[in-house]
This record gives sequence, C-alpha cells and structure tokens, in this order.
Amino acid sequence: QHPPLDPRLTKNFIKDRSKTSALPMKSKKASSFHEFARNTSDAWDIGDDEDEDFSSSSSQPLNSKVAKATAAQVLENHSKLRAKPERAQKETGEICSVKSLMVSGGAGEGLPLSLCCLLLTEDACMRTPLPKQQSLPLRPVIPLVARISDQNASGAPPMTVREKTRLEKFRQLLSSHNTDLDELRKCSWPGVPREVRPVTWRLLSGYLPANMERRKLTLQRKREEYFGFIQQYYDSRNEEHHQDTYRQIHIDIPRTNPLIPLFQQPLVQEIFERILFIWAIRHPASGYVQGINDLVTPFFVVFLSEYVEEDVENFDVTNLSQDILRSIEADSFWCMSKLLDGIQDNYTFAQPGIQKKVKALEELVSRIDEQVHNHFRRYEVEYLQFAFRWMNNLLMRELPLRCTIRLWDTYQSEPEGFSHFHLYVCAAFLIKWRKEILDEEDFQGLLMLLQNLPTIHWGNEEIGLLLAEAYRLKYMFADAPNHYRR
Repeated sequence: QHPPLDPRLTKNFIKDRSKTSALPMKSKKASSFHEFARNTSDAWDIGDDEDEDFSSSSSQPLNSKVAKATAAQVLENHSKLRAKPERAQKETGEICSVKSLMVSGGAGEGLPLSLCCLLLTEDACMRTPLPKQQSLPLRPVIPLVARISDQNASGAPPMTVREKTRLEKFRQLLSSHNTDLDELRKCSWPGVPREVRPVTWRLLSGYLPANMERRKLTLQRKREEYFGFIQQYYDSRNEEHHQDTYRQIHIDIPRTNPLIPLFQQPLVQEIFERILFIWAIRHPASGYVQGINDLVTPFFVVFLSEYVEEDVENFDVTNLSQDILRSIEADSFWCMSKLLDGIQDNYTFAQPGIQKKVKALEELVSRIDEQVHNHFRRYEVEYLQFAFRWMNNLLMRELPLRCTIRLWDTYQSEPEGFSHFHLYVCAAFLIKWRKEILDEEDFQGLLMLLQNLPTIHWGNEEIGLLLAEAYRLKYMFADAPNHYRR
C-alpha cells in the first residue's frame, strides 16, 4: 500500500506523465497500471478526514537535493541487481523519461519521496517478473520424447540431502570388496542415481562379478571375446543364408528412436548392426526379430553416459576414442544378451512367450477391473491387438526413453523383472488409462488411444507411481494365481 498522493501534485504529475507516455514505446504493463489507478481513484479521495490529515502531512516540503540523490541511488542499485541488463526498447523508453523526470531537476523538482518510490515500484514491475514462492519445491521441467536425460541429469536442481545420502550408499556398496547384490537390488528398486547407473547395471545384469578384484579382468576378457565374435562372424552377413537377417536389421536400425539425433549417426547405427547381427548368429533358435533392436538403446545410452557429462541425445560419438566406443559396444551386447536370455521364448517361432503373457494380462485385468475388461469385449477389442507390442518391446514404444531407463532400474532389481514383473506393470499401465478407455465408445477410437497413449511428458514421478501399483498387484496375485483365473 502506498500513501495517498498530494492532490496539488497529482494533476501536474498525471499531466507530465501523459506527455511522457505519448511516446510510441509505451509499455502495455504501464498502461494497465494507469487504468488501475484511474479505476480506483475513489481510494485516493481527499474528502475523507483521515486522508486529509495524511495528505497534509505528506505535503510538507522536502529537500529537493536529498530527494534527487535518494532516487538516483535507488535507480543505480536497481540497475545492478537486474538479471537481464537489456530489455526491449518499448519497455525502456518510458522508464528513461521517468528517470529524467526525477533526476534531471526539471518537472520532477521537489517530488515527495513517496511519489519517487511509486515510480520505482512501477519500473520494477515492468522489468522483473514476480518472484516464485520459495516455500514449495519447484519440479524441473520434464523434457519431451526426444529427450533422454532423466530428472537427475543436467538442468535439474541440485541434489537434495536424501539424494546425496542415497548416492553415498550406492558408492559404499559398489566400492566394497564383495558387493552385496541383494542390498544393491534393494537400493536400486526406487531408481539408480545417474552417476552410478552404468556399473550398477553391469552388476545387476550378471555381467560383472560382485568381487571387486575380478571386475577389471572380467571386463577385459568379455570385451575381447565380443570382438572375437565380430572377426569370426560379421563378414558372413553377406552370405546367402544370412542375407535376410542382415537386411532386416539394416532396415530396422534407422527406425530406432528416429526423433533422437544420437541414434541417427552412422557410427552409432554401425555399432547397433554389429550387436544385433552377432546376437542373431549366436541364437539361431530365435534369430533376429523386429523389436529386439529397441532393447539395445537403454544399455547404449547408460554406458555412453559414463563418458559424457552433458545430455547425450545430441552428442557426437566421433568425439570419443576408439577404445571407449569399443567398450560401450561390447558392454551393451553382453547386457542385452543377459536380458534376452530370460525372455527368449518371446522371440522363438510363433513367439509363445508373448502369447502366454498377453493371455495372462487379459485374465488379470478381468479380475482387477471387470468394467474395463467388459468394455473391450463389448467393442470387440482383443488384448493381442495392443498388448503384443507391450510385451514384444517391453513398453519401449509406449514410454519416452528416459522413462524406460528408470523402469529398467526396477526390472533389474526384481527377480524375473523383464518377464514376470513386467506383466503387472502392463496391467497397472492399462488401468492407469481406465477413464480414457471408458470414454471411447467404438473399436477404432479404442485402438487409436491404446496405440498412442499420452506419456510424452512422463518422468520419474509417473514411473514411480506405476511401479508402486504394479508391486501392489504382484503382491496380491503373484502367489495366488487362482485369484485372476475364472
């Protein structure tokens, strides 16, 4: 609240301000301020007795030199504190004229200090946004689908005390002579800090031994073994009996995360081709199946982040040494192989693993949300029509990559996470959209919704809630399968 203006000065001031504001650079915010002042003129009514007393005291003559010096000092301090020294010309024009009004000794000679403060307040309102409330925690802006980094990456606020404590706990576990894998899984279930995720994933996938002394030799041996496979098998990609496999891989690689520049780099695509072709040659029971190409990307990004400080989605991998790229490639191959060993029946002939999981999902949903299940039956929607992709790609086509990486922190912490626990995640994911599903009242609308679910803005918080619901369902049904059988 500002004190009332002296009525003798108000007329002259408004007249001078109207001359100043005749400039074409008039600020929109300034005009709204004057409209507010005119609309609330009754608040400045000098007919009120209290206001008369107050205005009479405010009309006492002030030393003009003191007023000018004070106003100039306030302006100087304000200019030093501005976050952005340059503004658009239309915002600066009027305040320059106000500054001259107060400091030059012209029309503003002898202005009361309260009026100077009023002008300075208006200046501050025009130039600086209102400060955000500091009492509430500010959630960082979650990047869109083409962003890989999670909320713990660059651009996020500093780590909280709890996050620092968790990171220290991980470092203690990882640096011990024999890492306690059960304790590491327990710590990893709610998410792994970005700084220690690469080594944690290697341990949880079974690629690295728990014994600290054996890790370096194991990495060296497994990396050499992988590049031995390259020398032995990769040239056979042009042979007749391998041409179809290589051709399909070559077609699918550019389709892998097409919105992320990292995966469109020729060098990265060559790495993916080698990984997928070698895996297919070494697993003839399934060979290469579309969808396996997606499963390389989380491992590649996590192991790349070990050598890249900034966000990796635009990183040029040619800046890395050949040895580092070879390490990332070999580690991605072995960890992907460990994952696929647990779900290989998803990719053998007729994909029986996926068929069983989709059927189990249907039975589970029929028990936990009969209304949604009956809605699908009413409009003749088959679970296989939307859930096949959920099982084949482990929800990677439904979620941003940053969410998949967070999801896999938990999958690698759960026994049979990629096979058994994934069923309950899919059930929780489906029920998450029950309102939108029930609002759709035709076959085409339901399929369009289920194949394009709006998860583009999802981050760690949404994945955490999804996993909590999946764990609840698992706790209720996993050890009592008859609960979800009719």
